[in-house]
Amino acid sequence: MQEILSKQDIEKKINRLAFQLLENCFEEKTLFLGGIVGNGIVLANRIAKIIQDNSDLTVVVFEIKINKSEPWAEKTVLTASKDDLKNGYIVLIDDVLNSGKTMQYALMEVLQFPTKAIKTLTLVDRTHRRFPIKANFIGLSLSTTLKDRVEVILSENEEKAYLV
Repeated sequence: MQEILSKQDIEKKINRLAFQLLENCFEEKTLFLGGIVGNGIVLANRIAKIIQDNSDLTVVVFEIKINKSEPWAEKTVLTASKDDLKNGYIVLIDDVLNSGKTMQYALMEVLQFPTKAIKTLTLVDRTHRRFPIKANFIGLSLSTTLKDRVEVILSENEEKAYLV
């Protein structure tokens, strides 16, 4: 295992991502952050706190519950109501964007109602797309082989990203 991001690196990346997001939606009154189950929701909550501490923007965090390995096998569930999200500025968040499969299925769920904007944010972008997904906000863009895997740990005891 090779460490690609230390705790300090991750904190800097999350801070930068939060401020980039804030700069890009400064005209909005409310921002909806959809964190994909697992590290995506952890990342969404951390970004929400930074934005709330540095602006008057209302930030609504919701979880996107999705089967990451087989997203077609189960219904994707949003913890926010579609009425609340309707015509909103929505950011889909996950820790690692690899093939784009998880983000694509999350996007398909959000596309079932009208939105003002949908953006994507990821801590690590591996650029191995099989699905037509592009990250709008990227912490680290990483060139890897298809055999490599990126593992991100975002817990209270440890924060690191590894190339496995």
